[in-house]
Amino acid sequence: RFLQKRCYAAARRSEPLTEPLSGRKPSPAAPLPPQNVQVSKLPNGLVIASLESYSPLASVSLFVRAGSRYETVENSGVAHVLRLAANLTTKGASAFKICRGVEALGGSLSVTSSRETMVYSADCLRDNLDSLLEYLVNVTTAQEFRPWEVAELTSRVNIDKTLAQQCPQIGVIERLHEAAYKNALSNSLYCPDYMVGRVSPQQLQSFVDENFTTGRMALVGLGVKHSTLRQVGEGLLSARSGPGAPVAKAIYRGGEARIHSNDNLVHSLIVSEGGVAGSAEANAFSVLQRVLGAGPHVKRGSNITSKLSQGIAKATTQPFDVTAFNASYSDSGLFGVYTISQADAAGEVIKAAISQLRGVAEGNASDMALVGYI
Repeated sequence: RFLQKRCYAAARRSEPLTEPLSGRKPSPAAPLPPQNVQVSKLPNGLVIASLESYSPLASVSLFVRAGSRYETVENSGVAHVLRLAANLTTKGASAFKICRGVEALGGSLSVTSSRETMVYSADCLRDNLDSLLEYLVNVTTAQEFRPWEVAELTSRVNIDKTLAQQCPQIGVIERLHEAAYKNALSNSLYCPDYMVGRVSPQQLQSFVDENFTTGRMALVGLGVKHSTLRQVGEGLLSARSGPGAPVAKAIYRGGEARIHSNDNLVHSLIVSEGGVAGSAEANAFSVLQRVLGAGPHVKRGSNITSKLSQGIAKATTQPFDVTAFNASYSDSGLFGVYTISQADAAGEVIKAAISQLRGVAEGNASDMALVGYI
């Protein structure tokens, strides 16, 4: 009997799997019409955007203007702790239930943060989306911040800070914002040392009450019907209605910051004030970033075709890396060049990079160089 089964399997192997099975015809299916992005704004101020892709997977993200720029001197680091507190017990579900519930649905629930926004993302099969959205709403509108759970986050804060310290790029960008701005955007993405273990549940709850309002939120979905997101926004998220606390405008001041170390490599980031996100000036800076060189186009590429790399290669024979830096925010921006080089060649590399940037600013870029980026 065992041999017969094996022989049967061997006989079937003669039919190539790349060809349709004989006698089997695929069932006819009506073509699905392409959909456009739909955007609407509810009376409570919540912005909803969706794109129906007919994919079996659905992804929904809630964007909240609650990044580190909205921190004050008294609650520095609260945004960092809040990001780590996304899986804590809420009024509707315990931390254990959230973890096991998302796991049972075969989905994922994650949170990321920047200086301006905090993004809660949910991904799963579209048939399970309704159940997963309940957890998404719970972790964004029904937080409890139990003292013993918040206290346990201290070790995770320290781990985040230690990992960040091991990445020079993170340290350079953090110090850049600290030197460039007087307030708001100067706040770090990471909890300062003197606040580690000192961010209280009351500070977390106050920060949420001031910033997690529908007037500061956007609900974005891919592979989901627009009506589904509207139902979530009109119902479950209505508890957070309101415009939120006033926002302080970021003040650009410029400056200089140096970090001394015994590393053989020098990381330098030289910038000036850029364009506000969404403006024509920001679009121009985005094109300029691509013209100068925004990094390799392939994994582990050398990026030797960029204007910055070509200019620096003429000035030094030592290894280096360079890329144009561009960051746009709601009320300001930064633009410049980021170089990595050997210590004894840092001066030559930086001067050559600035020379290339100045040359493009003076109009030394041909129209052909811009065609591929517009």
